[in-house]
Amino acid sequence: MAGWITDPITITVLLTIAGMAMVLEIFSPRIGLPGLVGMAALILFFYGHFAAGLAGTGTLLLFIAGIVLIFLEFFLPGAVAGTAGIAALVGSLFWAGENTFQMAISIIIALFFSIVLFILLIKVFHRKMVLFNRMVLMDAARKEDGYVSNVNRTELLGQEGRALTVLRPSGTGVFNKERITVVTEGSYIPQDCPIKVIKVEGARIVVREIEDKLSKK
Repeated sequence: MAGWITDPITITVLLTIAGMAMVLEIFSPRIGLPGLVGMAALILFFYGHFAAGLAGTGTLLLFIAGIVLIFLEFFLPGAVAGTAGIAALVGSLFWAGENTFQMAISIIIALFFSIVLFILLIKVFHRKMVLFNRMVLMDAARKEDGYVSNVNRTELLGQEGRALTVLRPSGTGVFNKERITVVTEGSYIPQDCPIKVIKVEGARIVVREIEDKLSKK
């Protein structure tokens, strides 16, 4: 069995199965059959090389470290952990292989089929990467929904609107159907009260409550 597993063709097939299974797992909502199949292919790969005496404990530890570093990349800033994890993972495969050139060919073939599958899932089947969508905020405050970015809105000076939320002293106001973060001069303004922009300082928009003219009389 060790001789069959360490055969160049078998190695290429196992790495291709593992790579394509990992791609499928990225598009799965939870760990399922693709992840188990990919893990089984890698375990079989290392088991054969252990049995043949080509791999040792150091190879396995390097492979596990690569998996851990790639997992940590989702939670750590920068790309240091992910880069180191990929390097450790590929290094463990080369370390376990008897022929470096043949192992490089097997890895390239596995990457080729994995990339082709990745492109097909996105371009043809319009699949979304569920794994990354859970970790990345995909919602956007679009202008079509009434939100605007914090830019210098000098054109708002003098405009009247209403307090969408309670202003104490900051909150959200609505001006011409646009939701804008505003701040009062320090006073408390209840929700739905009419307000007017009296000052614009960069992203800071200062408003004041419009007093009821009838109440003055």
